[in-house]
Amino acid sequence: MIIGGIEAGGTKMVCAIGNEKGEIHKRLTIPTESPEVTIPALIRFFENESIEALGIGCFGPIDLNILSPAYGSITSSPKMAWRNFNIVKAFKEALKIPIGFDTDVNGAALGEAVWGAGKDCESVIYITIGTGVGVGVCINGMPLHGLVHPEAGHILVTRHHQDTYEGFCPYHDNCLEGLVAGPAIEGRWKQKGHELAERDEVWELEAFYIAQAVTNYILTLSPNKIVLWGGVMHQPQLFPAVREKVLQNLGGYIRHEDILKDIDNYIIPPILGEDPGILGAIRLGYLALEKAL
Repeated sequence: MIIGGIEAGGTKMVCAIGNEKGEIHKRLTIPTESPEVTIPALIRFFENESIEALGIGCFGPIDLNILSPAYGSITSSPKMAWRNFNIVKAFKEALKIPIGFDTDVNGAALGEAVWGAGKDCESVIYITIGTGVGVGVCINGMPLHGLVHPEAGHILVTRHHQDTYEGFCPYHDNCLEGLVAGPAIEGRWKQKGHELAERDEVWELEAFYIAQAVTNYILTLSPNKIVLWGGVMHQPQLFPAVREKVLQNLGGYIRHEDILKDIDNYIIPPILGEDPGILGAIRLGYLALEKAL
């Protein structure tokens, strides 16, 4: 099978051509400009490649309700040029093939669930911490949906008693994204994260909040594997600090050896490196094709 994938991010679009085995044969990255500029460039990449289906893992929020008139649309995005733009419709009209569609972080979770850290696991959580916080959940190889799609980057956390930063989220003053994402680091410390690598107090505070969230995900979703990534998680000191604080938060309540004795292999970076999102998009295309056959 020849399947296309798009990892549609707020700053760049990664597009690729691969197959149902998770092998990528060709890829291209272009900046995310307006739909009028970006979509034709993406269509040109795919139109002569004989792809049988296309998967899109997209920045959001997005409408995933197949019964909704707005299905396939980017909805209340802060990127105003893309607000209410129906990205699925644009590609379906141009390419006339099945289109798989989900959030970018659900796509990344799917990539890791099928070919990466979560292979052979019943449930996998993928958490990305960068300019925002996204959380994707896959159960039995399928992304989790519900009323909308998970927005677990906005769970509320208990503030550290010494943290006076107000948070940058316009909706919540104590949500995870507003307190740990890249803009929060810069807002709190007046420097970018990569300039603060040697400041232990920066990463202790990050780990304090991230571990709260991970603890809550463990208690509510009981995943077999937790994958943490994104620009913020490139700081190597974060992984051991988060693991240690998760163990402290759980206090021995979850009596499972994967947590009690092997947490280094339970909370991990992605096995697929920087490719979970684009591979997940290809998997979304495969699932759409399978459904159409």
